[in-house]
Amino acid sequence: MEQMKEVSDVQVYYRGIRMPLSSKFHQRGIGRAIAIELAKDGYEVIVHCAGNIAKAEETKALIEAQGGSASIISADLCDMDSVKVLAEAMGEIDVLILNASLQIRRPWMEIPVEESYQQLNCNFVASLMLIQAAVPHMKEQKWGRIVTIGSVQEAKPHPDMLVYSASKAAQTNMVQSLSLQLAADGITVNNVAPGVIYTDRNMEALSDEAYAKQVTATIPVGFYGEPEDCVGIVSLLCSEQGRYITGQSIYVDGGKSVQ
Repeated sequence: MEQMKEVSDVQVYYRGIRMPLSSKFHQRGIGRAIAIELAKDGYEVIVHCAGNIAKAEETKALIEAQGGSASIISADLCDMDSVKVLAEAMGEIDVLILNASLQIRRPWMEIPVEESYQQLNCNFVASLMLIQAAVPHMKEQKWGRIVTIGSVQEAKPHPDMLVYSASKAAQTNMVQSLSLQLAADGITVNNVAPGVIYTDRNMEALSDEAYAKQVTATIPVGFYGEPEDCVGIVSLLCSEQGRYITGQSIYVDGGKSVQ
């Protein structure tokens, strides 16, 4: 059976301007929307891409057009040596947003080990390594924000995305563990889990009217979301107003996770 592979193209980091804040993101739809919103909040943005420089340049241009500041770093999150280089290049950051992911669709009995490693490295191991790199500076200043971007599949796993959904669940388990270990250092750690969002990743599938109708029927609010629906909660979690929220997995899914 032919596989379907979905790769998140761009991530982003932010370095604070008004406050000692910085962070990291992926740009493809949700990541881009979050990057633009946090730039409005006063963050300097470092855009990381997995190779699609054109997409990263688009995000950088949009941020700069509204008066923000942005730069670009390229690295493959499936390659651990590349992740090490990225971790060093991003420098001291105060807010870390982990939004990149690799999603491969395939019946579970047909999943080769290599594909499992690719998805686990990108979706979990790279996140761990980047957190390890960012936390020492956060501890030193007794302030930091870490937000991972998960998926409704943590609660409602797709049968043909076993490794993807499992890796997102593992990431959230890491969030819960680290939130307890880092709370005394003024560092909050949370997960935001989007549901069906109209992004580059889903655009082709949702352009099929029959499929879109089928998907919409599984969402209690009766429609799928836009990338901008995810930005408010991330902005809150990265702010002082979010200081009392940690260890949480917050679904932005129109109620799909509790259906």
